[in-house]
This record gives sequence, structure tokens and C-alpha cells, in this order.
Amino acid sequence: MAFVITQPCCNDASCTEVCPVDCIHPTPDERAFKTTEMLYIDPETCIDCGLCVDACPVNAIFRDDDLSESMSRYATINADYFAEGDLEDAAPGPSLKFPKTDQDPFRVAIVGSGPSGFYAARELLAFKRSGIEVDMFDRLPTPWGLVRAGVAPDHPETKAVTDLFSEVSRRPGFRLHLNVEVGKHVTHAELLEHHHAVIYAVGAPSDRHLGIPGEDLPGSFAATEFVAWYNGHPDYAARSFDLSGPRAVIVGNGNVALDVARLLVVDPDTLAKTDMAGHAVEALRSSGIHEVVLLGRRGPAQAAFTSPELIALGHLPGVDVVVDPAELELDEVSAAEVAANPAKKLKLDVLREYADRPLAGHPKRIVLRFLASPVEVQGTDHVTGLLVARNEMVADESGTMRARSTDETELLETGLVLRSVGYRGVPVADLPFDESRGTISNVGGRVTEVGTEIPVPGTYTAGWIKRGPSGVIGTNRQCAHDTIALILEDLAADRLNAPKGDRDALATLLAERQPDEVGWDGWKLIDARERALGKAAGRPRVKLLDVTEMVSIAKG
Repeated sequence: MAFVITQPCCNDASCTEVCPVDCIHPTPDERAFKTTEMLYIDPETCIDCGLCVDACPVNAIFRDDDLSESMSRYATINADYFAEGDLEDAAPGPSLKFPKTDQDPFRVAIVGSGPSGFYAARELLAFKRSGIEVDMFDRLPTPWGLVRAGVAPDHPETKAVTDLFSEVSRRPGFRLHLNVEVGKHVTHAELLEHHHAVIYAVGAPSDRHLGIPGEDLPGSFAATEFVAWYNGHPDYAARSFDLSGPRAVIVGNGNVALDVARLLVVDPDTLAKTDMAGHAVEALRSSGIHEVVLLGRRGPAQAAFTSPELIALGHLPGVDVVVDPAELELDEVSAAEVAANPAKKLKLDVLREYADRPLAGHPKRIVLRFLASPVEVQGTDHVTGLLVARNEMVADESGTMRARSTDETELLETGLVLRSVGYRGVPVADLPFDESRGTISNVGGRVTEVGTEIPVPGTYTAGWIKRGPSGVIGTNRQCAHDTIALILEDLAADRLNAPKGDRDALATLLAERQPDEVGWDGWKLIDARERALGKAAGRPRVKLLDVTEMVSIAKG
């Protein structure tokens, strides 16, 4: 008997730290960790101790004989990963050490309360010493970032990582400042006056555009807006989406695109048992959509979605998954790419299974298309269709396969187009911004002047606003670790200026600027109200949508 890691895996890697026989890979010290879709347990080495189960923050690890039907495939996936026999013999990386310093207390501000922010706070507050103070800021009255506003409502196990973050909030030295907007209520310069270092972990709240005619027509939206709407983000709660037509088209084939497609066709009665915003549940109840088409610009070998999310589509009740086998034909370069990459091979195997599976005639379906690019969103005062061009894969000068449009086009009739081609960061007040990458300008996490390696004193970044929108929740743990290592390096080298004001001075400033600040105790009152409303409705929680109401509850 062995343990198996399944779909909810977040790559946090806490399991690798507690495993006594080193049977979980890749570890953060292995090169493959930065690109892996998930972690894997070697069934030949596992000693069935169960320590990894206790350490997993998202409840993704099960005994192999306890796997549900929809998760049973992961026993084979875990075994196949180790059968490849290409594991790295990586030496453990250096652990963080707090340097000797006369800077006491050592104070750090973190802007953003999502995963990267909390992982950074966790790294700092893990040191067995007093005198480390962390102030965390967020412009909303609620914490957790995309865990609350981005994770699909039907993935509650993924949201369990907030239990780990809640533990951080109880550590001495931590203080939460919600409903405080940096750049409005307090400036970057003022944060530096009260802290040795400031970390920006504000994520990537915007989206990339297609750059095609008709993109701004009513009925054409960013998937990021749709996700925020159904997750009850206060900024998007009042949005409306026309779901009356029979078909929706999603441009993109990453995990966000799969989430949106799945939620457009899943039974609303199932969603009514989740924490999806009530207005979204009701809109989906009256939806006329029975087909969702996902367009991938490149071929199946380059698809951005992960295998676990792709596999999950095949277990949706009442939904056919449609794949044209002709679109799974690979050119020579792509075939070699798949053969050399087990994760890509698994994705292609699953796609071929879908292509070979007879359609069951279910009332709804998800169609996965490849080598297709949007050319024009058509319509006069509302979207009526999307003109799509057929692509071909060609090698550039470096040998990299890229998609190139052909003259072959088709029109997909639809009233709803959602672009899901990537999140993008937005400029942060008083900080240099790299427009080409959509991130704060930085080198490894040190904020720098654009196009240089000249650091901005005491200023750092972590998460998507540092590296771009890549990875899953747990990827932010290593990202935050690397940023904290730079801060400690600069502290040891005496490159950080001592703050002029202490914590009391900061509290006085914030009280003057933002009397509606919400602290941890206030958030717990909001949380309790949402859970109570959820309990009455048979749901995990009912999210509050109005900031004024949340602030009133937080004040008791």
C-alpha cells in the first residue's frame, strides 16, 4: 500500500519536507520543480507513514485503495513518473538563516494578502527569534487574494490552503491591515519610513488583450472579469453576462479557461452547494449555453492546461468532451517534444482518449480545439460570432515551433466570447514597471530601475507581479523564499535603512488616513458572518459583496 498525490496538488512542497524516505519528487531543489504540474510519490519507496497527508495544505494525498473513481488514474500517473527513471540527484539548497544584526525589531511590510504575500510572511516569522514584525496590507476588507477571488468554487480542497495562512496570522509579530490601499491611504515612501523593507505581492489583476477587431463589443469579455464575477469579488459583483445563447467561445486553453468552461456547463444545483456568488448561480440556472468551445492557438503539445484539470473534464456528469483526432496529429518537432516530456505525453494520451471516446449524447459539451486563432469578433451592437483562422506550426530560426495563421477561416456563431490568454500585472504607484513583461521591474525579486540592475533601496517583490502569471498556488512558496533570501542578504550587508517610525507611529498614521481599516479580528467577524449565512443556506459560506457592509460588520 502507498500514498498517491491527486488533482488538488498545489506544489507547496510541504510534503517533501516531512517525508522520511525522500519518495516525493520533484523537490524544490530539483530543476524540474519550477515547471512540474504536480508532485509525485514513488510507490516503490513509500513506507506508508502518512506524514505527507498531515503536511498537505490542500488535502490532495490519499492511500491508493481509498482513491475515488475520478481519482483512480493518479495511482498510475504517480508510478509512471518514476518509471521514466530520470530523477535528478540534487543537493539540498541552503536554508534561510537570519543574520546577526543590531536592527531590532526588524520590520517588513508586505503589500498584498494572497499566497505569495502569506508565504513571504511565513518565511520571516518562522525564525526562532523575537523582534521580527510583519505588517501586511490589502485594499480589500478580505484576505487571500486569488485563493478567494480566483480559485474555482467547485475546487474547495484548493482553498484549504487558507488554513495554513491563518496559522501565520496567529504568530507573534504579524499584523494585518485590510481595506488599506497603498498609494492612496499610505505611500511607498511612508512604508519605507516605518519598515526596513517592503515586499510587493499584489498579483496580476488585469488581463492580456487579443488585439483584434471587435474585441470591445458587448458580449466580449476577459475571462478574468468572469472569474471575479462568479467568485464574488466586490469590484465585479455588479457585472452582467449574457448567457442566453447556445454557445460560448473561450480563447485560450490554460487552467483558467478550463475552469470557466467547466462552470458554464456543470449542473447549477452542484454549484449552489459551493461558495460561488449567489448572483452567478442564478444566472447559470437560466443559462442557455450547452456548448463551450475552447480555442488553442498552438497544437496539443503546447497546450497550457495541466493534466489534472484536463483529466477532470472527463468525469463531469452530463457533459461530452469533444476532440477532433485530426487536430492531434503532431509535426516531427512536437512529437519529439512530447516523447521527451512525460507531462506532455500524459496530456496527449488523455486528449486521444477523448477523441476515441464515443459521444454519449449528453445535453452539454466542451469542445477542445487546437491550431485555431481568433481573427475578428463580429457583430454590430453585440457579439454575434467569432471569425477563426486555422494555424500551422512552423519552426523559427531557433528551431522553436510557433503558430502561423493560414488563409483557412471559419465563423463560430456565438453571443459570448471570453478571452483567457493570460493575467497581467498593472503599474504600482512610485515603482518602476516593466511594460513588456507586465511586472514590477526586478531582478530575482529585488526591484530595479527599468532595464538595469540598479536596485530600488529596500524594495522587493514576489508572486505574479514578480515573475508573471505562472505556476500554481504552491509555486509562490519557493518564489517568496527566494525573495526573503535577498532581503536577508541585504540586511547582512547593511544595505537596508533603519525605519524612522515604529509600529505605533504607523498605527497613528493609518488611523488618520483610513479610519475604516479592518484588522485580523475584523476579518474574523466578516468570516463568521459569511459562514453563518452559508450554514443557513447549506453552503460553506455566502460571500458578502458590499465593502461598506463588510466594514460595518468588522467594526462589530
